[in-house]
Amino acid sequence: MSSSVMPTSRRGDGSHPPAAVSATGLHKSYGDKTVLDGIDLHIPTGTVFALLGPNGAGKTTAVKILSTLITADAGHAHIAGHDLTADPQAVRAAIGVTGQFSAVDGLITGEENMLLMADLHHLSKREGRQVATELLECFDLVDAARKPASTYSGGMKRRLDIAMTLVGNPQIIFLDEPTTGLDPRARHNMWQIIRALVTTGVTVFLTTQYLEEADELADRIAVLNNGKIVAQGSADELKRLIPGGHVRLRFADPTAYHSAAAALHEVTRDDEALALQIPSDGSQRELRAILDWLDSTGVEADELTVHTPDLDDVFFALTGNTQPARTDRTEKEDVR
Repeated sequence: MSSSVMPTSRRGDGSHPPAAVSATGLHKSYGDKTVLDGIDLHIPTGTVFALLGPNGAGKTTAVKILSTLITADAGHAHIAGHDLTADPQAVRAAIGVTGQFSAVDGLITGEENMLLMADLHHLSKREGRQVATELLECFDLVDAARKPASTYSGGMKRRLDIAMTLVGNPQIIFLDEPTTGLDPRARHNMWQIIRALVTTGVTVFLTTQYLEEADELADRIAVLNNGKIVAQGSADELKRLIPGGHVRLRFADPTAYHSAAAALHEVTRDDEALALQIPSDGSQRELRAILDWLDSTGVEADELTVHTPDLDDVFFALTGNTQPARTDRTEKEDVR
C-alpha cells in the first residue's frame, strides 16, 4: 500500500494536540441489561487506541455511542473537540466508521462504491473522481476497481471499506473489529494501513478480540469487561500489572549453576536444564541489579532471558474469561 496519497497530516505546529476522544461516565442499558457501566476514555490525537474485550463486553456499543449511531443513557463525550450531544452533526463530519460488517455494495464495482461515497459527501464530480482514483491506488485496488465488489476477497473488501471511509478525510476513524475473518496475510496488510493512517495525524479507535493486534498496533489499550474498563494503559504497562514475570539464567557449567543457586534467594531451580528463574518485573533497574551481581561474584551465566506476562495473561487475569480474546500463536509468527 502506498502512503504517498494518504490524507494529509493534521499534527499542526508541533504543540501538544487536544484529545481526539474524551468521554466521562458513559452508560448504556437495554432493559435490565447494563452494557456500559460508566466508562471514561481519553485518547490523544494521532494515536491508535484499542478497546479489548470478549464478546458481549460492550465494545461495539461504545463505538456506536461515540460515532453518534446511538445515544448514551448518561455521560458526556467530546469528539474532535465537538460535544457529542450538543453538536452530533459536527462529530459526524469529523469521523469515519468501519463496522464489523462491510458497507461495500457487492452489486457495483469498487470504483462505483467510491464514487457513491463521494456523492454522499457532496464532492463535485471532478473532485470525487480524483479522490476515488487516489484512494484506490493507495489501497492497491486499481486493477480490481472496475470489477464487481462481490468478486473481491475478504481482505480486498476490507481495504475498499476503509478507502470509502477516508473519502470524507476524517480526523478520527472507528474500526470495529476490522480484521475479523481475514487470513494472516490480509490481517498484516490491514495493520500496515492502520500504521500509515496514524503517521498522517489521523486517530484510530480500534476494537478487537485479537490480542496480538492490540499489542502490535495500539499506543494505549483499555480492557473492557462486563461494561466496565478494568484496566487501561500501554501494552507494557498492562503486562506489568500481572505477576509472573521473571529472569531466566542458564548455565553450561554445573559449578557456576550451583554457586548461583546457593547465593541467590527466591529462585526456582531447574537442575536438569541448569537454569534458575528469578522473579522480576522485567524493569531495567532489576535487570541491572542481576547483571551487577553476576559481575561482582564472577559467576558467568551463558544465557539470560527476560520473560514478562503477555496480553493473554492480562486478559485472563482482568476478565476471568474462560474463552480468551482471539489469539493464534502460529498466526502471530506468520505476520510478524
